[in-house]
Amino acid sequence: MIRSLSSARRRFVLGLLGVVVVAVAAAVVVVLRPMRSTAPPADQTRPGPVLLVPGYGGSTTGLSVLADRLRAAGRDVTTVTVPDQGQGDLATQAAALGRQVKAALSRTRAGSVDVVGYSAGGVVARLWARGAASQARHIVTLGSPQHGTQLAELGALIPGECPVACQQLTPGSDLLARLNQGDETPPGPEFVSIWTNHDQVVLPPDSAVLAGALNIEVQSVCAGSTVDHTDLPSDPLVARMVAAELEAGPTIALGANDCSRLSS
Repeated sequence: MIRSLSSARRRFVLGLLGVVVVAVAAAVVVVLRPMRSTAPPADQTRPGPVLLVPGYGGSTTGLSVLADRLRAAGRDVTTVTVPDQGQGDLATQAAALGRQVKAALSRTRAGSVDVVGYSAGGVVARLWARGAASQARHIVTLGSPQHGTQLAELGALIPGECPVACQQLTPGSDLLARLNQGDETPPGPEFVSIWTNHDQVVLPPDSAVLAGALNIEVQSVCAGSTVDHTDLPSDPLVARMVAAELEAGPTIALGANDCSRLSS
């Protein structure tokens, strides 16, 4: 059909097709490019409310010690309720966190929130932050299987014993592969990952390490700490570490010189 056109019209049509191809290619690049927040980062000097996100199973009991300590320091604290007893889709849990963040911001009229995610709750917090980076000031994770845990991998071998969240926490799952692709700590909030080398749930324990975050092994602060995964949210030392990271200003590197202060 193009051959039947005059040479002038043929050049015009081919040129127009070239423009269309370039435009389509550019559109594909835009679609594939990860979304970046254009909103300014949260004001580090003005801490807002704190939201505590429970781990796999959804129990909030273990977070009560941490919540009480933060409230004693004058912080507004909400312990998040996640759907499906914390065993359902982690993205659905992230949406629930988003709704409770919105409610906390509306109630307090603050400009941002701090989020502390325990275990799988740290993965939930990161999923939420991907679409709401400007609402978060600090995100602190405690013993979170950011790159999966071999325990979930073992659970997946037993029919009916590994719900959706368990499957998503297996190393290399589709959800974790997407979450960790590219920048593990996107611009906006400051990220802190606190973990213990005595973790018997997150295997290996350094699965909690996040590229681009302030990563703090509890034993690098107090070498004699034997805190395990279950006790992370209720351990007094860890609670003081979290409180230090949520103070006004940027997150702070903690080390052996801080052990005495944080242990007293």
